[in-house]
Amino acid sequence: MIDFLLSYKELLIYLSIPITSAIVGWGTNVLAIKMTFYPLDFKGIPPYLGWQGIIPSKAVKMSTKSVDLWTSKLVSVKELFEQLDPKAVAKEMKPEFNRISKEIMDEVMAIQAPEAWDKIPISLKRIIYARISKDMPNIVTEIMTDVKNNIENIFDIKEMVIKRLTKDKELLNDMFLKCGKEEFKFIERSGLYFGFIFGLIQMVVWYFFPYFWILPLFGLLVGYATNWLALKLIFEPIKPIRFLGMTFQGLFIKRQNEVSSEYAYMLAHDIFTFDRIFAAIINGPTKEKFVNLVASHANKAIDDAVGISEPVIKLVTGKRKYEKMKNIVVNKTVQEIPKSVQPVFPYAEEAMDLETTFRTRMQALSSPEFVNFLRPVFQEDELKLIIVGAILGMLAGIGQLVFIFS
Repeated sequence: MIDFLLSYKELLIYLSIPITSAIVGWGTNVLAIKMTFYPLDFKGIPPYLGWQGIIPSKAVKMSTKSVDLWTSKLVSVKELFEQLDPKAVAKEMKPEFNRISKEIMDEVMAIQAPEAWDKIPISLKRIIYARISKDMPNIVTEIMTDVKNNIENIFDIKEMVIKRLTKDKELLNDMFLKCGKEEFKFIERSGLYFGFIFGLIQMVVWYFFPYFWILPLFGLLVGYATNWLALKLIFEPIKPIRFLGMTFQGLFIKRQNEVSSEYAYMLAHDIFTFDRIFAAIINGPTKEKFVNLVASHANKAIDDAVGISEPVIKLVTGKRKYEKMKNIVVNKTVQEIPKSVQPVFPYAEEAMDLETTFRTRMQALSSPEFVNFLRPVFQEDELKLIIVGAILGMLAGIGQLVFIFS
């Protein structure tokens, strides 16, 4: 065996060149993909000696790009709420109204005027409870109508998405990894194929010009070219081109229907769920505007609900205390909203049907528009990835050179 190896040593060296080149092409492409998404957090000695996945490191920028794309091409903020019927929302909340009306009035009066409240006949209390409970559907309907008309002022969709994706970088990665899974597989395999082809060229060049710098140079070229070529074939040509009886088009574009389904599912179930949207409204930067909107309706509702009893209550509690009481009611109402609105979530998800909306609209996009949904992940520091592949290829070429001369 040793004699055989020694006899065909030179031939084996030449044959090892395309094989090594194929391994280098595959390895640099795999590593480039890994470096795009991982690690999620910076590893090393900050700020420069180390690495963080390109996507996680630019989560804010990537999230901003994504939400701008979604709201401009798929659905607007206003359109999100257009599907909700205020009366249907009030109907879903109806089981909560009796509890809320009683709790609010008992708590307010217990804090503000416990002795006076004790003196009010139970029959009058029941009238107040019933009046508030009866009016609540109308109040909720009015609030929801107002919310729909002012949704762009009280809901910052960009802030919600950025907060969600920067907090959960794995989700941001998954959006690209799941939708582009076939394309990433192609990048890995293409490195092997293209690397082998370039290796054959390298072998011929090495035969005629066996200079020490040839292998590192070709390693650099292989690392660079395999990454660059793979990216090109994923997204180009955008429109089908006929050549030699065959049709060529970017691999990602060919899977538009399949990718649209996967992408729409993630958007509808992981990002634009109604519970997250509602949480963003009542806890986000526009919270004060929402509270003011609810407060204006609650104040009016209190005066209407008290009705003919208002002079009596003011006489017993005093005008200033009455106004303070109203403030307590408003605050209590706002506190109760997160709990009382939960029964609405299933209805809202069904009414919005965002998965269907996202899917059908993505499938209807033109090829250039559709490409933009995955292209940003590669455009972001694309040159950096290609250069990293080139450097790794050059290092492999140096290793190959050491092996040959050893």
